[in-house]
Amino acid sequence: IEIIKKMAVPNDSSVSEFILMGLTDHPELQLPLFVLFLLNYTATVMGNLSLMNLICLNSNLHTPMYFFIFNLSCIDFCYSFVFTPKMLMSFVLEKNTISFTGCMTQLFFFCFFVNSECYVLTAMAYDRYVAICKPLLYKSVMSPKICCLLMCAVYLMGFVSAVVHTGFMIQINFCASNIINHYMCDIFPLLQLSCTSTYINELVSSAVVGTIIILSSLIILNSYAMILSNIIRMSSAKGWSKAMGTCGSHIITVGLFYGSRLLAYIKPSSAEAADEGKFFSVFYTLVVPVLNPLIYSLRNKDVKLAVKKTMKRMTG
Repeated sequence: IEIIKKMAVPNDSSVSEFILMGLTDHPELQLPLFVLFLLNYTATVMGNLSLMNLICLNSNLHTPMYFFIFNLSCIDFCYSFVFTPKMLMSFVLEKNTISFTGCMTQLFFFCFFVNSECYVLTAMAYDRYVAICKPLLYKSVMSPKICCLLMCAVYLMGFVSAVVHTGFMIQINFCASNIINHYMCDIFPLLQLSCTSTYINELVSSAVVGTIIILSSLIILNSYAMILSNIIRMSSAKGWSKAMGTCGSHIITVGLFYGSRLLAYIKPSSAEAADEGKFFSVFYTLVVPVLNPLIYSLRNKDVKLAVKKTMKRMTG
């Protein structure tokens, strides 16, 4: 945080703080949306915290798959603290302001966590590929050491992409306006406030986001193509069912996260399109994190068994 503060010293820009417009400007929707997103925030924090504790407390969940799910929940848990409190404030305050340093800090952690989640989902697809297509090599290929190295690489790549996005954003002169048409400091809403050319920033942002999405998508699609090929060759109905069951949760999560993120990052060309972008941003920043614990628990026999064991320990 101290590094970001040093980087985020306002440049020649006359803007020292920004005003977040929030999700909607309709007064009659402010209170219902505040209650809705407060419940969502509580469910996200409690759901992901519960899943992390469940994985830590139950030895039968100490496997590579649940190691990645633990990290996914950890990212969603931290992710919710980056922008949700500020978003909730926009429903109750007449003017929701954020300092230049605060905005750049929020942007940095937003980019860090959202990009890290992309890489975690990619690592999880590779894990499922090895588990189903190379079961005899699974323990050696997905050893604790390799899993830890994968996660270190995930967070390192997330950090690098966040530094690139934030570093280029800090160089912009924000003198056109200080009103952000969003509920958080996101890349394209901030670029719209520049009074100078944002061509380089748009190019860099598109290159970084495009590289992340294309590489991740290729690895995920290739992994599932090979899994599907392996499933088709299975003669056992039980084996086919088990393979689909173990991948089903991940396919749902990937579809929701990547689908909504792609729709949110289509550059808006009008105010109406910008509102649609905010809607899709809500989906992958607020809805997906609250759904992940449900997806990985309701569809998973191991988690259900762990819940029963934990409840017995607590009541016994």
